[in-house]
Amino acid sequence: MNRRTFGLLAATSVAAIVAGCSPSKFKTYNGPEVTSIVVNKAARKMYLLHNEQILREYEFELGFAPVGDKQIEGDGKTPEGTYIIDRRNPNSQFHLSLGISYPNAQDFAEARALGKKPGGDIFIHGQPNAFKARRKSLGDDWTWGCIAVTNREIEEIYAMVRNGTVITIRP
Repeated sequence: MNRRTFGLLAATSVAAIVAGCSPSKFKTYNGPEVTSIVVNKAARKMYLLHNEQILREYEFELGFAPVGDKQIEGDGKTPEGTYIIDRRNPNSQFHLSLGISYPNAQDFAEARALGKKPGGDIFIHGQPNAFKARRKSLGDDWTWGCIAVTNREIEEIYAMVRNGTVITIRP
C-alpha cells in the first residue's frame, strides 16, 4: 500500500469514528404515549402527560411580553388556549422545533377586530443554533411568542410528542 492510499484510508477511518461519536439530536422514546401537553405560563412549567400521569416536567422561556394572550403579530406574547402540535421542524434555526396550530379561527377573528394580523409560527423549540447553547443562557422571555427550552430538553420532547397531540396553554 502506498503512502497516498494509506493516508486516504486513515483519514476516512478517522472521519467515520468522529461521525459515529457525534451525538445525534434525534433521540428515541419507547415509553407511554404523550396524550397531551399542559403549559402554565405564569409558573413557567410545561407538563407532558399520559392521560392524567405526568411523564415529564420542564421550565421554559416565553415571548418578550409574556403576560396576556397573543392577539397580534409582533406583540411578543405567547398564545393562550387549546391547540394541536401540527408540524415538526428538524432543521429549525432553534435546534429542533414542534409547531403549535396558532392561529385558530378565534385568534383570526380577535386580530381582525383590531384591524391587525394574528401572527403565526409559534413553536416549542430549543436555543438558537448560532449560540449552540445547552443551557438557558440568553435570559428570560426572549422569544417572539414561542416556548423555549434547552436543546437537550427539546431533543427529548421532539422524540416523545407526536403530531396531533393536544397542547393547552394557560395564563
